[in-house]
Amino acid sequence: MRYLDRINSPKDLKNLSIGELSHLASEIREEIIATVSKTGGHLAPNLGMVELTISLHYVLNASEDKIIWDVGHQTYAHKLLTGRRKKFSTLRQYQGLSGFPRREESRYDAFGTGHSSTSISAALGMAKARDLKGEGNVILAVIGDASLSGGMAFEALNQAGALGTNLLVILNDNEMSISKNVGALSIYLNKLMATPLYNRLRRRTQYLVKKTPVIGPRALKFARRLEEGLKNLFIPSIWFEELGFRYFGPVDGHNLIHLIETLERVKKIEGPVLVHVITKKGKGFRLAEEDPAKFHGLGPFDIKTGKLKERKKKPTYTQVFGETLLKLARRDKRIVGITAAMGGGTGLEVFSEEFPDRFFDVGIAEEHAVTFAAGLAVSGFRPVVAIYSTFLQRAYDQVLHDIALQNLKVLFVIDRAGIVEGDGATHQGIFDIAYLSHIPNLVLMAPKDENELRHMLYTGLKYHGPIALRYPKDEGKGVKLDKGLKSLRIGKAEILRKGEGLAIFALGSMVYPALEVAEELDATLVNLRFAKPLDKKIITTLTKECGRIVIVEEGILEGGVGTRVLELLEEEGLSNIKIKCIGLPDKFLEHGSRSILLSKYGLTSRGILKTVRRWLKSA
Repeated sequence: MRYLDRINSPKDLKNLSIGELSHLASEIREEIIATVSKTGGHLAPNLGMVELTISLHYVLNASEDKIIWDVGHQTYAHKLLTGRRKKFSTLRQYQGLSGFPRREESRYDAFGTGHSSTSISAALGMAKARDLKGEGNVILAVIGDASLSGGMAFEALNQAGALGTNLLVILNDNEMSISKNVGALSIYLNKLMATPLYNRLRRRTQYLVKKTPVIGPRALKFARRLEEGLKNLFIPSIWFEELGFRYFGPVDGHNLIHLIETLERVKKIEGPVLVHVITKKGKGFRLAEEDPAKFHGLGPFDIKTGKLKERKKKPTYTQVFGETLLKLARRDKRIVGITAAMGGGTGLEVFSEEFPDRFFDVGIAEEHAVTFAAGLAVSGFRPVVAIYSTFLQRAYDQVLHDIALQNLKVLFVIDRAGIVEGDGATHQGIFDIAYLSHIPNLVLMAPKDENELRHMLYTGLKYHGPIALRYPKDEGKGVKLDKGLKSLRIGKAEILRKGEGLAIFALGSMVYPALEVAEELDATLVNLRFAKPLDKKIITTLTKECGRIVIVEEGILEGGVGTRVLELLEEEGLSNIKIKCIGLPDKFLEHGSRSILLSKYGLTSRGILKTVRRWLKSA
């Protein structure tokens, strides 16, 4: 019987010896690799966190102490150790386990998360709540070195040091976010890896301690102080100390004995404490160790070769964007690419390889990415800011205040717009139409296919103000690509089919499903192209002609394009027309495959047809 099969809650860990915990770590890695190879998910981050997770649950009292994970995509071992082992095969599957912490899923998930740099803020709030209630449990935040570069993490560290309350922060330093870490902080944190003098002195100190026949408490304490003193000369401990934190480390994140010993010691210390842990992303799986970026997050794969089992037959929207931007950038030296630790995910990797001096990965700092683009724009460059829909939410104020208010020439390329496979509520890109379309000066467009995406990208770079282009994480339609690129007329829709008695207005990914419906019902179909500005002439003319209209979008209905069409018709005195808006409900969507969720929420051709027919009968 595996050790893992004996673990039904964290308290079961305390019955195992250190040697048995090592065996357990190997079993957890095997379970994670086997499961993710079938379900897809975040592999490399989780393999690097196994020993640290075991140590945390071994040392802490899970029924009272709280662990707050940053980002949360590294919590697979945590799930296995907290009563979810039997359901682990359902990871990221519809109605199965989430790939992130969810308070609704387990009492051991103290705080839900899916975005970075939130853990210290949340943990500090929980720590002060503990103090106000007169309790004494441990509150612990686990944050990666990439997430620590986010501004919110700095703000939380600053307040935590000033408040001086008991708070334990684990800095998981693996030198890697999704894309390789960038910035001065990352370099500073990793100086220790390239400091031979420090490492040589540390080894000598350890050697002397081990060679001493009898180590009394005072001698051991002195040795540790000596090591801490040496460390302060070479690594970033003084930076955290100045913020008001006691600093410990670096600790080998794969050495259970050292981890447990350190955690037992620091959990009793008063005030804010930071433990610097060094881990290896992809630990224990050679392919992931060699290429942690590829194995950060991926679909089902072959364990022996690492090759993805499901290969896209058609080019994805992301690939088409990257290739088209590269061609345009060869013609225009003003074009620069900006991303927030998502160079590969957004398709900018090919751009970065050919134009490294015009590519900027700012790290996990979406707010900075947007205002950085503003600075480039006022200086005559044409910034292309490629960010996932769910992450652009974090830079809403910068989009509004720093870009739109000044009417700057910045193109936002919004990948993962609409329903996103597997990652669930925190990653669903269903709000961008609503949160962008009410911003003055900002144009918002969505292509029906990959060919139109190319023309929209060209249009966006020619436009004289802020403009955004949204598309899903999906393969294209397989349509033929035009040889040349053309600039589309801003706000001009496209009539794809003329019919009788019913007009369907569709945006972006919903155009092709709506086309099938229009053909079935002999209806007029309009490809809106633009969520803002709307084509007032086409919409009002067809509304008067048909008397009944349907608006279809892959976004939430509240504040979406349907809402904007309704407002337009009300202004034109056409509010008495029969109208049906089809989109996503006012809720956070669960995780599952894109096909399952589109079907569930009626955004397939079959679902749209069913809704429209039911509406026509009652209208």
